[in-house]
Amino acid sequence: MAEPEPPDDTSGMQRITDWLWDLARTWGPAILVVLLIRSLLFEPFRIPSGSMVPTLAIGDHILVTKYTYGLRWPLTRIPIGDIAVPERGDVIVFVFPGSDRDKTTGEPEIGHWLDVPVPGITIDYVKRVVGLPGDTIEVRDNVLVLNGEVQPQTTTGDYEFVDDRCDPHPTRQHEEDLGGIEHAMLTTTRYGSRMPDFGPITVPEGHVFAMGDNRDHSADSRVWGFVPLRNIKGKARFVWLSYDQCKPGLPMLGEIRGARFGEPVR
Repeated sequence: MAEPEPPDDTSGMQRITDWLWDLARTWGPAILVVLLIRSLLFEPFRIPSGSMVPTLAIGDHILVTKYTYGLRWPLTRIPIGDIAVPERGDVIVFVFPGSDRDKTTGEPEIGHWLDVPVPGITIDYVKRVVGLPGDTIEVRDNVLVLNGEVQPQTTTGDYEFVDDRCDPHPTRQHEEDLGGIEHAMLTTTRYGSRMPDFGPITVPEGHVFAMGDNRDHSADSRVWGFVPLRNIKGKARFVWLSYDQCKPGLPMLGEIRGARFGEPVR
């Protein structure tokens, strides 16, 4: 007659621990590789607002190169060596200045050091660099004046901007020559809705001045100040996914804008 098997004396907690350890050994290396790629090389971002229309549409998902302005220690925002200054006209993603610091003490929060978004603390923004360290910036009647020189604009036609609440706004589209870098931009046709004139002001060392291409629907350096170089995460390169939540289509997404897939950001 066969002897009965001894009872399993492994506790429930031990089984859970063993399961977690097996899970970590199986998926841990893959997760680490993904985190390193995200920290050092590339990172995806979603465009939630219309401040960069028409360059970037609400619902665009863009790929950002993290190494463009210098490498950081893996999984942190601590630079390895010097941080390069972006070129004028670059579209950058950055941590909103001050969102990574305690609102009462001003001391750095955990998100100030780590290269991860901390819910309720760090906020990522995307804007265009218009002013470099030492530049003097003015905005007069929606025309940018850089170091005393008016940056030319050519009007290309009317444009109906639809915001993230699906409300339309009449605007006018222009081609702006930003020190030799041409790009599209919008200004409102409702004069009472225009952003006020700004400056002159000089960009300090270690910072840049950033603005949205949708000039009258953008809270940018005219409102909250300069962007520290340390806060810059990388340069926007191209759109890899895009959908319009204001048009019918896929549930929770809306109409897929296939024509924007692969569109370079410039």
